[in-house]
Amino acid sequence: MKKLVLPLFLALAAAATLPTTALAQSTCPAAPAPITVTGTITTNTTWTSNNIYLLSGYVYVANGATLTIQPGTIIKADKTPSPGGVLVVLQGGKLLADGTAARPIVFTSNQPAGSRNRGDWGGIVICGRAPINQPGSPAVEGVPSATFGGTDPNDNSGVLRYVRIEYPGVALSQNNEINGLTLAGVGAGTTIDYVSVYASGDDSFEWFGGTVNAKHLVAIAATDDDFDTDFGFTGKVQYAVTVRDPNQADVSGSTAFESDNDANSSALTPITAPVFSNVSAFLTNPSVAANFTRAMHLRRNSQISIFNSVLTGWPVGLTLDGSTTQANATSGALVLKNNVMAGMTTDFQSASPTTYNVNGFWNDATRSNTTYASISSLALNADNFTINSAAASTAPSAAPNFTLPAASPLASGAAFTDAKLAGGFFDNVAYRGAFGPAGNWTAGWTNYNPQNTCYNVAGVTSAKAKAAAVQGLSVYPNPTAGASQLSFTLARPAAVTVRVLDVTGRTVATVTQDRTLTSGEQQLALPGTLRAGLYTATVQTGESVEAVRFVVTQ
Repeated sequence: MKKLVLPLFLALAAAATLPTTALAQSTCPAAPAPITVTGTITTNTTWTSNNIYLLSGYVYVANGATLTIQPGTIIKADKTPSPGGVLVVLQGGKLLADGTAARPIVFTSNQPAGSRNRGDWGGIVICGRAPINQPGSPAVEGVPSATFGGTDPNDNSGVLRYVRIEYPGVALSQNNEINGLTLAGVGAGTTIDYVSVYASGDDSFEWFGGTVNAKHLVAIAATDDDFDTDFGFTGKVQYAVTVRDPNQADVSGSTAFESDNDANSSALTPITAPVFSNVSAFLTNPSVAANFTRAMHLRRNSQISIFNSVLTGWPVGLTLDGSTTQANATSGALVLKNNVMAGMTTDFQSASPTTYNVNGFWNDATRSNTTYASISSLALNADNFTINSAAASTAPSAAPNFTLPAASPLASGAAFTDAKLAGGFFDNVAYRGAFGPAGNWTAGWTNYNPQNTCYNVAGVTSAKAKAAAVQGLSVYPNPTAGASQLSFTLARPAAVTVRVLDVTGRTVATVTQDRTLTSGEQQLALPGTLRAGLYTATVQTGESVEAVRFVVTQ
């Protein structure tokens, strides 16, 4: 029988006898050693959810290679050297990151909980072979070795579905930035659906040309723009939401929509002409109003069209900037219909020249746009604008409640008769904005409190959205000289995995793997052959992981 030195034993016993409830709610096990990924992936590769991966520097998926990422996988990224970890899918490469609502895939900062920040790492860059309006084979911003663009509008770069991208976005220099998700010449064969970008140090989403379509996009607390389109992007987007941190914006001017044909306002084709519908862009009470400029900054010969959307709280609602863009609005190449602006300091602005009648364009009866002086006129839920609230550290469910009250004027008024909405991509819904009275499609798979989320247990990516499924977690006897029992209560039936980790975070025993248990009290035997030391027992469900420490004295 091995004996512990007495002072060590006392320390371990003290740790093990802390209040069990507190441990179950707050203990984050030590992170296991991740699988560090560097350089170029040249053959078909799968990242599995039973591991944690670390992006170190620029990681490339080469032409002809496919990177498959299992649902529930955690990928962290180094912070240094700048820009930190970056995942780049080169032309001809594929990324198959196909998560589920219960098991989203998470790309996040490698910094510990409480120390994460915007720009902790680069982000995800996908380069395709769809048409762009720039000559030659240009390099994408932030990745000088990665070119994009071509002649295949249906090019397929893979799948991003139920994916979270947290704390990305690095501005390397002026006009040389890496965004949360950069889509450069990406084709319509690619699937983008249910993707969230949280606290990007630059734009949340930026499209450089291409034809890719997307649904269910979430942009939370970005520094710069939410949806930036240029270089001939002609794809379609439906259901997108942004909630801005009123205390954080970029000195260059932060917008919900920024759209250019290119930096020179050229007539190069394809002209930037994406079509957005059912977007909610929420800002309220900005404390850095000088850096929040316009909800919609449409400029440089853009032909973007926006339908059935709602935007709130910017200093300026709509800016039509430049004679070419103003001409596109007059001709009908740029269309804004059935949209709502509320609570803007100034609703309309024209620039270069300043004489264009933006008010008349917006309020033309054929466009059915609406303006409200106050955000309260929209009758939204009180916590519709909640992000990173003070309650979030103890109540992660204190996230925005986007479900649309039936009394809101947004519950009706949408229309899909314009020719730009034809073709079958857009769902024909009655409501304006990203959400209807039926529910909140961001619930469950998103995370509005990643600052305090433990990402040290492989396969556990879901944020808690309701009372913990696992309650009253304890080990008895504790300390133990041999066999012991793990006791807990399940609030609802769940598939449960129980592991035992040593002090380094390494799994030393798997008690049960994805075992379906009914609700109620549970008792599972822990291994009686563990060597003397301090251990953590974790109980993982599809919602969360709970943990309790215990001591073995032999």
